[in-house]
Amino acid sequence: MKKFFRIITAAVTVAAFTTLSICGAAAYNTPDRITVCRDSENTLNGYPLSIRYDSTDTASGTGKTTSGKARLLLFGALPVKSVDVSYSDRKTVILGGEPFGIRLYTNGLVVNRVSGVTTDHGEADPAGDAGVKCGDIISAVDNVPLVSAEQLSEAARKSNGKKITLSLRRGKETFDVSVTPELDPDTGDHRIGIWVRDSCAGIGTMTFMDPESSTFAGLGHGIYDSESGSLMPLLRGDIVDSDIISIDKSFGGNPGSLCGSFSGSDSRGKLISNEECGLYGSLEQKPQGEEITIGLRQETVRGKARIRTTIEGNTPSYYDIEITDINYNNTSPTKNMVIHVTDEALLEKTGGIVQGMSGSPVIQNGRLVGAITHVFVNDPAYGYAVFAENMLFSDTRIVQKVKQKNG
Repeated sequence: MKKFFRIITAAVTVAAFTTLSICGAAAYNTPDRITVCRDSENTLNGYPLSIRYDSTDTASGTGKTTSGKARLLLFGALPVKSVDVSYSDRKTVILGGEPFGIRLYTNGLVVNRVSGVTTDHGEADPAGDAGVKCGDIISAVDNVPLVSAEQLSEAARKSNGKKITLSLRRGKETFDVSVTPELDPDTGDHRIGIWVRDSCAGIGTMTFMDPESSTFAGLGHGIYDSESGSLMPLLRGDIVDSDIISIDKSFGGNPGSLCGSFSGSDSRGKLISNEECGLYGSLEQKPQGEEITIGLRQETVRGKARIRTTIEGNTPSYYDIEITDINYNNTSPTKNMVIHVTDEALLEKTGGIVQGMSGSPVIQNGRLVGAITHVFVNDPAYGYAVFAENMLFSDTRIVQKVKQKNG
């Protein structure tokens, strides 16, 4: 009898430990924030989890409450974790994958390098001594708003060595500094010793377009200054049609790139916002194309998927990939998934992921679940992707801006 009870006790202990392990794994591998749609499935990341709402309005979406708290239950009974839940209709968009040309002008001047000035009395550092740092945004000189780098150079040249006042933005902080330009004997001009950026141009990939609002989302990550690493503040900009004309193939240590050209001078759309999760704007014409629904983060699973991208001309094609890892809890907003290019044709032509593919849609189970954002430099067959849900969150705010602008 004692042996029987020992066996029963051991079995119960093993079962309890196994259950706790499964619950712990489910808690780790499921999101802390969940969006629920009418057609959302109860299975989250392969676990048989159900959602018990603390508000009936959250579950139905018919009341005033469209968000709240809920508990995830394993097998409908075992508590796993508490989550934030928001209710939303399933969003349908036009699938991207085609390249687009970008012309962006900054709101102020981005400081991408602070350097010295060689003078007759030695090396001087006017801007550095005044406290100017790489990544600062110079919005004005002597209270005159700046829209070009030439304006700043002209102000230094005309100063004759007298102090000028720079208005700076550093994160959420704004302040003024006084800088004394130094005479460069080689050029005969007064300089303050900084390099700034006021614009950029390049090629990206469209992720999706909203047929209702004629807005778009692309890139999957923001446009950053290459020197300072700062997100470039958008003043204005537009997008134009472009063609991919050649490929610089990726290999270990070299991420490669798509080489493109603007195929027209006419604007296809206006830039509205440069955000961490992508580049957003409005289109001149109502978009047409293949419609697809947005997949939610908890519906994205490890396994086979496809990307839609363009590596020649302007017509996108589908290529096979595998989602090998997923970070459901958004600790890095643009690195939510690790993807592995498995398509032999794409690997042969590009070596994997190359620069210019950023924004290429990731499709799984017939839904748009993400977009390529980064390449693994040491192994270009692998890269990161952002959740489509993250991009859609920013796009929703852009749509509101467009509606407010249009009255």
